[in-house]
Amino acid sequence: MTRQTSDAILERMMALHPKVMDLVLDRVWLLLDRLGNPQNNLPPVIHIAGTNGKGSTQAMIRAGLEAAGKSVHAYTSPHLARFHERIRLAGDLISEDNLTAILDECYTANKGEQITYFEITTVAAILAFARTRADYCLLEVGLGGRLDATNVVDKPALTIITPVSFDHPQFLGNTVAEIAGEKAGILKKQIPAIITRQPDDAMEVIEAKLDALHAPALIQGQHWDAFEERGRLIYQDERGLLDLPPPALMGAHQFQNAGTAITALRFLGYDDKACEAAATNVEWPARMQRLGKGALTNLAPHAEFWLDGGHNAACAATLAETLTRLPKRPTHLICGLMNTKDVAGYMAPIVPHVATMHTVSIPGEVNTLPAADTASAATTAGIDAQVAETVQEAITKITATDPNARILICGSLYLAGDVLRANS
Repeated sequence: MTRQTSDAILERMMALHPKVMDLVLDRVWLLLDRLGNPQNNLPPVIHIAGTNGKGSTQAMIRAGLEAAGKSVHAYTSPHLARFHERIRLAGDLISEDNLTAILDECYTANKGEQITYFEITTVAAILAFARTRADYCLLEVGLGGRLDATNVVDKPALTIITPVSFDHPQFLGNTVAEIAGEKAGILKKQIPAIITRQPDDAMEVIEAKLDALHAPALIQGQHWDAFEERGRLIYQDERGLLDLPPPALMGAHQFQNAGTAITALRFLGYDDKACEAAATNVEWPARMQRLGKGALTNLAPHAEFWLDGGHNAACAATLAETLTRLPKRPTHLICGLMNTKDVAGYMAPIVPHVATMHTVSIPGEVNTLPAADTASAATTAGIDAQVAETVQEAITKITATDPNARILICGSLYLAGDVLRANS
């Protein structure tokens, strides 16, 4: 079989998407039933929701569990370079042959009925997980939580809610409290939950849901905490204090993500070595990732290249903080955003840290924000911005005046994926 085989099936699946996007679970339940309800045959599930940090947290939990010798399934979205990245079976990305067979089985069982791309591919992941032995299954929510296609496991081993902020209002609600209510939809009756520090209005909603479900909770600031001290990761809970190396992922927010992962590992009974491995062994591309040699970076061999896929105002704030941790050097951004995002909110935190910005439309994405609109928003915010046709053109323009530039490509995971493919 060839890679094009799975790509062809994925393309056919896109055609099944309803004309109007509606968040319901009916289509998912029907397809799961036709496939024998594989969601009931998964290894212990850790279900993770939140606006920011859920992917990094999942990657850290996986690093800790694998360091302890455990085999781990992991589901995440979106992918960056290849769809296979979404489905990790017992530690390894799903093979092309297995992916093709699973996708074809799900496509056939769906009988041509309407279903979203995310829904049917999530069902495919669940089917693959149910057929492969592992010690744990990590499921990352795609959108929201309550009506997300991953929310089909009645009794997970653990649920986690990472920081909630304003994003996807067209689907999740117009206030942080409403969005938190959707995220809290993954909480289950009497199932333990780990909750990171939240805005007050979000925490009020989450705690009310926990109380209603009689779900025991480990809440940051009440039962555990994690913070940076003199460059180290300090973690503390009712069992004691850990003094650990800093997370391998950059940024102050990664200390909180590491703390969340460590809380999960300690709850599951793992030792200090597993907790340290969660922070230090983690790999998670496009989260302030330093790009190495490749077709793109070779265009400017003396420049310093970074890639970040954060795409909302909260992500931009953490990006700005991370830039303050780097040695002082003019930073030139290449930015592409989706038209569903709060563009002004994204621009505001990064203004003091940017020398120039070149804006691009994201290749192949129907919902890309036009580069001219991104440039206009950046200019309004006070950034020296101009349009480029491609990332390659932007690199050439930047290094024409600053050959040793620090170049940060940012704004969207979809743009990040295009960059990783182009740089391979």
